[in-house]
Amino acid sequence: MKKKILFVFGTRPETIKLASLVKKYKSHSDDYETFVLVTGQHKEMLYQALDLFKITPDKDLEIMSHNQSLSDLTVKIIEGVAEVIEEFHPHLLFVQGDTTSTFAASLAAFYNKVPIAHVEAGLRTGNIYSPFPEEANRRLTGIATTFHFPPTRKSAENLLNEGYKRSNIFVTGNTVIDSLLEISNDLESTELNDAYENLFDKKFDIKFNKNIKTLLVTGHRRESFGEGFLNICHALKEISETDGIQIIYPVHLNPNVQEPVYSILGDRKNIFLIEPQEYKPFVFLMKKSYIILTDSGGIQEEAPSLGKPVILMRENTERIEGIDSGSSVLVGVERQEIIQQTLSLLSDESLYKKMSEVVNPYGEGNSSELIFNILKEKI
Repeated sequence: MKKKILFVFGTRPETIKLASLVKKYKSHSDDYETFVLVTGQHKEMLYQALDLFKITPDKDLEIMSHNQSLSDLTVKIIEGVAEVIEEFHPHLLFVQGDTTSTFAASLAAFYNKVPIAHVEAGLRTGNIYSPFPEEANRRLTGIATTFHFPPTRKSAENLLNEGYKRSNIFVTGNTVIDSLLEISNDLESTELNDAYENLFDKKFDIKFNKNIKTLLVTGHRRESFGEGFLNICHALKEISETDGIQIIYPVHLNPNVQEPVYSILGDRKNIFLIEPQEYKPFVFLMKKSYIILTDSGGIQEEAPSLGKPVILMRENTERIEGIDSGSSVLVGVERQEIIQQTLSLLSDESLYKKMSEVVNPYGEGNSSELIFNILKEKI
């Protein structure tokens, strides 16, 4: 009898991080029946990633509405996932990371006594409100989880310290590296590289010149809204006065990000404020960058595989391995600290070399294969 596998996710990062695993199970259709349920938590960007990895969802809950609260979102996801569980009767439900889709789907699975596999388990900051609501989401998901797949030994230690059984914890690296390397290898093609260079030149007047160092920026964390984002923007404005650099900033659509970014940085000629990018062109931008300034979780994991130092604009991080390995530096959201660390990396070649040559602590690109083989023996 075929085993029934249910994947539930709702955002672009989840799609990217589960894509290789979904395709792995679908390629073994003689043994597994795979059902992909998307919640639609991030509708437009979600479907961009689904199209890139050629994944067609079996159902979309389409739960997003204007100014929706986390409570409303959670209730809709629980009800929608529970309905699919009752119809599909899965032997295992996969969730990834720390989104509201992850937590709510896990609760629905728990209520229906369906075993849960949590990919990217065990990440912790120690502060339940930072990042919010992600830290609580991943902790609550862990309680209901049957099979924990932490990306690193540190993440596994967090789970062990919280009392989870060692026999249910498997260190596999992060599946995002599987997807990243797939896309990065495609971009090694001279033809495709030239096509993207022409695209960014034509659309945004961005030119990639070996004599110009590109700083790539992303920022969207809600705990930075307000003073934190003002500090980030003023820091970027001062950094932009440095000779021989350009800053590319795909600006998140949230008004709490857009308003300070455009009001403070909109008139700088060497700062390119562009729309959020699909995953493949964004990987292209990462490969073209000299330094990445970000508050993203996924970029902390991806950048070391591309040899790009990360300046992390957050007060804390659940991905401490990047800090410990030296691939990232945590600067918070203080203006002068962001400026100082960025200028140091731009001017100190030995420091840059040291950070850019760190071996990625988050995996080698075989995480999905490891997870698949582990679960083959468990369900």
